[in-house]
Amino acid sequence: MSYKIAVSGAASSSHAKKAEKISVSIGQAVAQAGCILVTGATSGVPYYSAQGAKKAGGTVIGFSPAATKRDHVKSYRLPLDYHDIVVYTGFDYAGRNLIMTRSADAVIVVSGRIGTLNEFTIAFEDRKIIGVLINSGGIADEISGIVSRAKRGSGNIIYDSDPVKLIKRIVIALDKQEQKLNKKNNK
Repeated sequence: MSYKIAVSGAASSSHAKKAEKISVSIGQAVAQAGCILVTGATSGVPYYSAQGAKKAGGTVIGFSPAATKRDHVKSYRLPLDYHDIVVYTGFDYAGRNLIMTRSADAVIVVSGRIGTLNEFTIAFEDRKIIGVLINSGGIADEISGIVSRAKRGSGNIIYDSDPVKLIKRIVIALDKQEQKLNKKNNK
């Protein structure tokens, strides 16, 4: 079974535009690793990542804050292209963040603003493997300080400034996690 890796990052603003190239690289690396890309079915970093995954022949699942396709396009003004499946959650952004993050095996933080921080904290509390693309701007560059000040432990966070290396390290961590689970279940 393929791992599902979510990309969390700025949907708009200068952060997203600055991170466009690396977001495409993240999506390509996820697809090339044989994993499924999960996004918030939105613009910016998630959208660029979806473009990269599709260019590399990957599969992309989006979780929309809207309840219907019509609302997704008309009310939220969000794109549909580059996604193989879009799940219409109907839970607005905060609810969508929870569902999207919990549906993934790992979460990657690229750039980002307050919504990205929300997705990060959900993944952290759920003890997910989290990849942080350092030097991508926004909230991603604040994560290590936030974790340090929160005094809740270091979590299962992998920091890297190279998108391809970050994905490889995440897949290795997911493989180790899977091996531990299989070992425990075989006892």
